Amino acid sequence: MNYLRDLIHRLRSGESDRRIAKDLAISRVTVRRYREWAQGHGYLQPDARTPDDATLTVALGAAPQPPRVPSSVEPYRETVEHLLDQRVEMTAIFERLRDDYGYTGSYSSVRRYVHRLCPPEPQAVVRVHTTPGEEAQVDFGPVGRLYDPATGRLRPACAFVATLCYSRHQYAELVFDQKTPTWIALHRHAFESWGGVPRRIVPDNLKAAVLRVLVHDPVLGEAYRRMAQHYGFVISPTRPHTPRARAGKVENGIHYLQRNFMAGQELADIHVANQRLAIWVCQRAGAREHGTTHQAPLRLFTEHEQAALLPLPSEPFALCEIRPVKVHPDCHVVIASSFYSVPYTYIGQTLDAYIGERVVQLFHGQVLVATHERSQEPGKWHTRLEHYPADKAAYLERTPERCRQIAARLGTATSRVVETLLAERPLDRLRSAQAILRLVPERSSETVGAQRLEAAYARALYFGDAHYRGIKAILNAALDREPLPEMASALPPREFAFARSGAEFFALSPEVES
Repeated sequence: MNYLRDLIHRLRSGESDRRIAKDLAISRVTVRRYREWAQGHGYLQPDARTPDDATLTVALGAAPQPPRVPSSVEPYRETVEHLLDQRVEMTAIFERLRDDYGYTGSYSSVRRYVHRLCPPEPQAVVRVHTTPGEEAQVDFGPVGRLYDPATGRLRPACAFVATLCYSRHQYAELVFDQKTPTWIALHRHAFESWGGVPRRIVPDNLKAAVLRVLVHDPVLGEAYRRMAQHYGFVISPTRPHTPRARAGKVENGIHYLQRNFMAGQELADIHVANQRLAIWVCQRAGAREHGTTHQAPLRLFTEHEQAALLPLPSEPFALCEIRPVKVHPDCHVVIASSFYSVPYTYIGQTLDAYIGERVVQLFHGQVLVATHERSQEPGKWHTRLEHYPADKAAYLERTPERCRQIAARLGTATSRVVETLLAERPLDRLRSAQAILRLVPERSSETVGAQRLEAAYARALYFGDAHYRGIKAILNAALDREPLPEMASALPPREFAFARSGAEFFALSPEVES
């Protein structure tokens, strides 16, 4: 209408058709047609007033409508309206028209017809505004493949982004996985970077945060829940299957990181990428004018939000992961390819392993079963002998060095017997040494006294048969009570001589002598 009023004003001012056509970028034929139309309605009279929009609309008449082809669903209008009143969805309406009434059109035709009958109501969106320090949103986003110095190859990587909802200041870090230990560590890094903790964290429904996705009472991961209690924040997962309710602030931050920082970058490895990313977060993302707040996120954070964050606890959260583990017949559980012992009474049962950075705790329900130092590399064994049955523990306890210590405590002869056995091939003779030491009266059911054993060991050494079977035979025959033969040391040495001379044995026959 503004365009048409300008044209009428120019015609009334006496401008030529050529001039009007050039200024308004229309043809002279169009200008001539509008001149005739304006003269017919009296708009070009000297005393005429410029008409308003309503007058022009009436004067122009209804706009010509393009010819419309009737919908193929029109013959079934009453059926469609009846099904809509019964709240039947459009796919079911299409199937019933096709199966029951022989409809041959497409689903798109049905969909357009239903929308024309019942235009959808516009949906309003409520923008949520938060106060300083109230909320932060966290999520992962893919960033392509990066070089991993630990494995020496390219691996798919993702970016963890935590965005403070008030200032839009963020923390970002590149990682190779989304496991629970990584999830916990990234939260710690974000809190330490901000120097405080927001009162509410809004994660997406990934497994490290939410074990079971529900609308009202989602089941949180135990390690993440304990971390929230340690730092004092509340976990508020996004509503499932509701795209509009997702954490839009952190998703915008992820998209900005992907398009601005990662796009076109050639990074040596993930460590170099994280160093450059930390600089980018402060100098580029934090210093830009944000599209919603129209202020620099880092300045808003330092001036308003940082002071409103909850203070960091004196000790950082140490628990990394909680997982179920099964006790194997060897009285050990396997965690990250390392082995940790538990009491043998739990063989075959499932325990909860609370895995920290330095300590592993094993629980059966609420009862602490065992605590071990965590291995820093795979393949390590952490075994406590008290976790085995008494007979198994006794066998494992008697190593070669342990056998020597027990023998030295029992007596000189015992020590010499064990030392003789272990002097050569100690691993082969270890079982013999253990069997000999088992004769020592360590249990009330054994009747052989220590004095008898010491005497038996001394007799075996005297006759050069310091083996288990020989010592057992001495004890069975009660030879340990007999004194050792001392004739060889009491009698003077005797000189022995041959009764016949050696020449008699080597005398030559006469034939040989001749």
